[in-house]
Formats: sequence, structure tokens, C-alpha cells
Amino acid sequence: KDVDYNLIVIEHSGVSDSLCGQGLGKKLVNSVVEYARNNNLKIIASCPFAKDVLEKDDHAQDVYLG
Repeated sequence: KDVDYNLIVIEHSGVSDSLCGQGLGKKLVNSVVEYARNNNLKIIASCPFAKDVLEKDDHAQDVYLG
């Protein structure tokens, strides 16, 4: 299997139950977007939460592939 070193794959994201509802999951996904942007990388997401965040907001369209 070939490895694409220019790609970030978000397979799963999560926060502790005690931290739910504080927006930390969205901050985590947005941090990945900034990292990808700063390092000329692209993102794909199989994690339903990350996909939802990335698809609802146009801020990530330059790095999000789907």
C-alpha cells in the first residue's frame, strides 16, 4: 500500500465525557486545519464528527478533500 505523506487522515476524534459541550472537538479539528494549511498538506476525514465540522464551514475548503 502506498503512503501519501502530504495527506492527513482524521479517522477518529473525541474528548473526555467531562469535557463534552465545551467546543473542544471543533477546536481540535480546526487545529488540524491550521496545521495542514501551514505545512502544505491536505485532509480527508472518515470520522463523522470531523467530516461534519469540515463540511459545514467553508474555512477548511482549501485543505479538505473529503
